[in-house]
Amino acid sequence: MQLRTIEGLWSDILQMAHKRLKKAGLAIIFFWFLIGGIGHFLAPDFFLKIVPPDLPFRIQAVYISGFFELLGAIGLCHNKTRRMAGIGLFVLTIAVTPANVYMWTHPQLFPTIPEILLGLRLILQLALLATIWWATFSDLGTKHPHHI
Repeated sequence: MQLRTIEGLWSDILQMAHKRLKKAGLAIIFFWFLIGGIGHFLAPDFFLKIVPPDLPFRIQAVYISGFFELLGAIGLCHNKTRRMAGIGLFVLTIAVTPANVYMWTHPQLFPTIPEILLGLRLILQLALLATIWWATFSDLGTKHPHHI
């Protein structure tokens, strides 16, 4: 039986905690986009109000973004597609930023949502981007980045 050093044991504990946090991050991302994607189809009028009026094909944008949110959420579930899903969800999150900014700058269109939440949504979006990056493709230099 080989005795482990404190450093080796500590390293194993940190590695296990890292894996658990990544799983939690993936779960958060999965449910965020699953629920949001479904919402695009169940409440398209709400999402249509978020889309800036100057954008062409607004209702199509609602359904297309909802579809890709669902596709990305499903892609997170499989090791082979997780990285591509992460890239897609990262780009999609950036692509919908104008809608979130529009929502924040036009609070009168969303009287049931407190203005402070509209601003916090943008901060939450930055946290979401960081979580997507960290949970889906921050380990690209390791041997098995997606075996979580």
